[in-house]
Amino acid sequence: MPAVVYAIPAFVLLVAVEALSYRFLPDDDERGYALRDTVTSMSMGAGSQVIAAPWKVVTVLVYAAAFTVAPWHLSPSSGWTWVLLFFAEDLAYYAFHRAHHRVRVLWASHVVHHSSVRFNLSTALRQSWTPMTGLPFWLPLALLGIPPWMILLEQAVSLAYQFFLHTERVDKLWRPVEAFFNTPSHHRVHHGSNNVYLDRNYGGILIVWDRLFRTFEPEGERVVYGLTKNIGTHNPLRVAFHEFAAAWRDVRTARRWRDRAGYLFGPPGWAPRAEG
Repeated sequence: MPAVVYAIPAFVLLVAVEALSYRFLPDDDERGYALRDTVTSMSMGAGSQVIAAPWKVVTVLVYAAAFTVAPWHLSPSSGWTWVLLFFAEDLAYYAFHRAHHRVRVLWASHVVHHSSVRFNLSTALRQSWTPMTGLPFWLPLALLGIPPWMILLEQAVSLAYQFFLHTERVDKLWRPVEAFFNTPSHHRVHHGSNNVYLDRNYGGILIVWDRLFRTFEPEGERVVYGLTKNIGTHNPLRVAFHEFAAAWRDVRTARRWRDRAGYLFGPPGWAPRAEG
């Protein structure tokens, strides 16, 4: 069972606490909660855990096979192994996250998480039902000789940390924290559909990768949450698969194979140039 499952009761309780905070301490500048939106986010989260359970078995087997053929095995009893794991896992998450924004067939999976026009702790639970797209990004850690159980544990730690990023109730933090760590302010930018905020702040726990690879954007103008073209539905099936359906329609109507490839592997919004 994925380690993050044990944190679900705490997640649900904190969602309820934050929702109540809007009732007793309302803020006109914050979107807060809406019942249908929250139910959809919860439904997506529950569905993702049901689907992730059997897929986790496949993941463990693949990581174990890679670990077996690794040229060396790092010891869990060494503090340096944990330090390496922390930075390597966070970099793997950055690569995973950036790819899922820049390759349409991967975006079709990740778009679920960005489909709400609100931003609160329940948004963190709005997860994809196609978790298999993430496996290749963490596989190198097993090939480095890091035990699979350590990789899975650090993934759970990262996901738990990121849960707390999904809130408008926390303003900017102490400047050194904002400089090195992902914070609610940085992650609000990531969920923005404003042009200046698109494809920015991919970090998991750390924000240093965004600064290093020039994908960082500080929070400035008010964030408009959601997609550039919102889907306008609370149906979990449509939320989960609407972009896969749209990509298939584009591929089916394309005239050339290179256009079909572009619709799948180009960035979201890619379209072939008009001939002539």
